Amino acid sequence: MSVADTLVKADPRLIIPLDLPTVDEARAIVDALGDTVSFYKVGLELFATGGGMTLASELKAAGKQVFLDWKLHDIGTTVQRSAAVLADSGCDFLTVHGEPQVMEAAVRGKGRSGLKILAVTVLTSLSDADLIEMGFSETARSLVERRIHQAVAAGCDGVVASPHEAALARAIGGKDFLVVTPGVRPDWSAKNDQARAATPADALKAGASHLVVGRPITAANDPRDAAMRVAAEMAGV
Repeated sequence: MSVADTLVKADPRLIIPLDLPTVDEARAIVDALGDTVSFYKVGLELFATGGGMTLASELKAAGKQVFLDWKLHDIGTTVQRSAAVLADSGCDFLTVHGEPQVMEAAVRGKGRSGLKILAVTVLTSLSDADLIEMGFSETARSLVERRIHQAVAAGCDGVVASPHEAALARAIGGKDFLVVTPGVRPDWSAKNDQARAATPADALKAGASHLVVGRPITAANDPRDAAMRVAAEMAGV
């Protein structure tokens, strides 16, 4: 074990998205990261392969936490039933779109389980100009603010918001509210398709409870080293 390994342990606030075409590629990343990461996000790409829930079960059996980033968006009955099924999986986080009917249904569906319902406010790839094109008259920040208030009223455990709205989410939701921030990019990495990005330290200082850091780690030549670099930056906050 290197000196760096002894100094930096897995930070439970760091979530690695397994946004990969196959379950085997996802398993390879998990193996490469080893004990430097304890929390993984399983999204729609792996769900579409048919092996997403199998992988989620494997991760839970290995003692990892699992974030099901499925962004449920349907009529209330369907969302409620889906959340109820997923609550029995033992997974930790589940995303739904930040619309009142959807959020309320997911909260009913999870019941008294430990599953945390997170409302997606505005996707971090969207700019104000994108929202105008979609028919919204609000800025991203204004829409995020409205949806955070609605998430709190619906009984959600937290929200997914960009680092630039993390402070807003913390102020509205309070100290125990989960604020999960994608679009986190260390200074040494590219922004890629994240329009509202920030560094890990800045996101945590703003009020984020968890950071989703993808390509800077999963696409690195040495994912383990990249994860440790991010964890080291987080440890200073």
